[in-house]
Amino acid sequence: MLALLQRTFAQAPCLGPAPDKVPDSLTVPDSLTVVVPAYNEAANIGDCVASILASEPPCSTWRLLVVDDGSTDQTAALAEAALAAGSVASALLPAGPRPEGERWVGKNWACHQANRWLDQAGGSDWLLFLDADVRLEPGALRLALADASRQGADLLSLAPRLSCSCLAEWLVQPIIASLLGLGFPIQRANDPADPLAFAAGPFMLFRRSSYLAVGGHGAVAAEVVEDLALARAIKGRGLRLRYLLALDQVTLQMYPNFQALWEGWSKNWFLGLDRDVIKALGAGGLVVQLFAVPWLLLPVGLLLAVLQRPPLSVANPSLATPLLTWAPLAVALSGIGLQLAIRLWSRRRFRLPLDWWWLAWAGALVIGAIAPVSVVKTLTGRGWTWRGRSLQA
Repeated sequence: MLALLQRTFAQAPCLGPAPDKVPDSLTVPDSLTVVVPAYNEAANIGDCVASILASEPPCSTWRLLVVDDGSTDQTAALAEAALAAGSVASALLPAGPRPEGERWVGKNWACHQANRWLDQAGGSDWLLFLDADVRLEPGALRLALADASRQGADLLSLAPRLSCSCLAEWLVQPIIASLLGLGFPIQRANDPADPLAFAAGPFMLFRRSSYLAVGGHGAVAAEVVEDLALARAIKGRGLRLRYLLALDQVTLQMYPNFQALWEGWSKNWFLGLDRDVIKALGAGGLVVQLFAVPWLLLPVGLLLAVLQRPPLSVANPSLATPLLTWAPLAVALSGIGLQLAIRLWSRRRFRLPLDWWWLAWAGALVIGAIAPVSVVKTLTGRGWTWRGRSLQA
């Protein structure tokens, strides 16, 4: 796994400054609308809006649109206050109720309503969908729009730097981030000739004409993992998908507690593995094998090493006995050492601290439990929710 991660990310493209030969005026004729769909995001919306409003101007005309998707907390009021503090053209839009008889899940309805609002407001050349738990550095929008324009991208998605705020995230997020990196190699996602497609939902920048060509969020209204569905639609149409690392420009903190993490990953796990029961359960089992078994084997190995020594009365003990005695301990220590090596690699490559790395076994057991629960939830619809809203068809 460590070797695969190194090979996958050794030459992974990153968001960076435009080449000197490309003038900054390249993006001036374009217009950009940043859309933040928000449902019960009182803890995030103020800081998210503030980071957007503090951005360097990405183009000649840009604006910010926050879409309140029927929040029952103070999201709307906090968003309105944050928008009023900025000097960028902005608006707070109520998404309104979903149409009866139609299935709209997650943020799809709010994003769809933002696009309809744009039809009446004069449109926009570029459309960025940004999650409320994202924080931007001042130059992120300018760099992203310049890169998308320069590279002829129809969809530019940025992989953010993960920020873990609770123990549950430290246990699970580093492991899943590694799995996503291996399951959706960034080079393959960027290769027009490769059918594999992937996009990070927290930051998705569309050329609006291309967004409309694939039907936008209206075409994926019932898709729970809508970012993956839209990425596949873009690539399936022969349009340009571009996926970059943006560790210096975009930060994401997804889950405030264990309950939110459990709901989030049990919602997505089975769907992210193509609704394949064998793949979903196998991936969960593999995580347990790689990250939990070495730790569970450690006390067994120590016990065998202490208790199963050859008796002193045996003149010529077989070499097989000490080998069998020390093998479990050697396997356990090797596995734990490689886990530490992966986290050290992640610290060097992604600046992910080593916090709680020695509890990887607990994170693996959580993921091992998420896998079957996600299969059952998705297939039966029972308990399949996001932020308390049912996803059942």
